[in-house]
Amino acid sequence: MSKKIGFIGAGNMAGAIIKGLIANQFFSPEDISASVSRPESLSRLESIGIFGTLSSEEVIKRSDVVVIAVKPHILRAILPALKPHFSQEHLIISIAAGVTIDELKGLTGQDRIVRTMPNTAALVGASMTSLCSNLSRDSEDCRLAESVFNSVGRTEWIEERQIHAATAVHGSSPAYVYLFIEAMADAAVLGGIPRAQAYKMAAQTLYGASKLMLETELHPGVLKDQVTSPGGTTIEALAVLEAKGFRSAVIEAMRACIDKSEALSKQ
Repeated sequence: MSKKIGFIGAGNMAGAIIKGLIANQFFSPEDISASVSRPESLSRLESIGIFGTLSSEEVIKRSDVVVIAVKPHILRAILPALKPHFSQEHLIISIAAGVTIDELKGLTGQDRIVRTMPNTAALVGASMTSLCSNLSRDSEDCRLAESVFNSVGRTEWIEERQIHAATAVHGSSPAYVYLFIEAMADAAVLGGIPRAQAYKMAAQTLYGASKLMLETELHPGVLKDQVTSPGGTTIEALAVLEAKGFRSAVIEAMRACIDKSEALSKQ
């Protein structure tokens, strides 16, 4: 990659993306820079071989691609002062939730914008990232942005109006999954399995089920039926989940997440 990429903000998510880019040799460390707000954070950046600075202006000057990786309220506070340092040569990628493409255009003065919604599984190279842009998806900019996030997992292009649903289905949903794992582990402990083993069993089962679905591309209903024998243990468990409103509870929870995401974006 002949281009240089810079990160304004280098927290957990940005750090995961940077490590993925280096591990996949998509960018070399010397072509990556990042700005942080505290001097003690610089050593962490230097330890992975990238250029670290307290100056976001320096990151912009050094970069062709600028990833805005700070929280929305910080983004809105710092971008007005940084606006004069951007040029039409910059591709802007944002991972800030709730900040629209139009708002980003106004804050940066730039037209080449890609808005993204990754999740925390980027830390282990297994993120699901949604991307949307005001640019053609066949453009070099969009292909570049897609490649950046493919380095830490899988990607899907969506319309910006769908970003709230994306927040619910993969942005916030790791928390629902962890709650499910806790509940499964609690039941296993009730059945006599030590807790540490119960957590591993539950987590590995969810991982394996997801991997099987992604790699076979079979409908989840087909895979469910493959596990469910007539008169067996699985159908007993499924019958209880249905009776307790499992599906409707998940749908209602995600609808609440979507509503909250929409409300936050209007503030």
